[in-house]
Amino acid sequence: MTTPADEILDIVDENDQVIGQSPRGRAYAEGLRHRCVFIQARDSAGRLFVHRRTPTKLVFPSLYDMWVGGVVGAGESYDDAALREAEEELGVRGLPSPHFLFKFLYDDGAGQTWWSAVYEVRCDLPVSPQVEEVGWHDFLPEAEVERRLAEWEWVPDGVAAYRHWKAYRGKSSPSGV
Repeated sequence: MTTPADEILDIVDENDQVIGQSPRGRAYAEGLRHRCVFIQARDSAGRLFVHRRTPTKLVFPSLYDMWVGGVVGAGESYDDAALREAEEELGVRGLPSPHFLFKFLYDDGAGQTWWSAVYEVRCDLPVSPQVEEVGWHDFLPEAEVERRLAEWEWVPDGVAAYRHWKAYRGKSSPSGV
């Protein structure tokens, strides 16, 4: 039986070029740069999907997140990973393909680094998140998410993605998602 730690990831360089492969657990333990996707899911009212990760997650257990997403598997495209991860974490089938916004290199300065592709998707379907991944969830207005940033403990890469998204949104027109 394979575990998430056994999943094979592409290891990439500072230019996001594949330089090797590694099991996910080793990539995390050794700080090997890999690829991730972040998908901002909003409902028809424009509220953000927010969730608390389960305590069994390999990274950032029990922390809050305003993104769905995860690692990009070896040989998988960012676009394919974005749709797969969004449907898995939201517990839905038939989502439209998430819309790519931008990419940035996350680096916490302490050995955790990954190329991060940021997407958005509208989810009008009833969600049923995986109990292995999501301990609590709700769709919250953006103003409430902003208020909760100071109150709840959030995943640091998600906060970085949110800051990049806010800067990106300030430079482009809203997409209507």
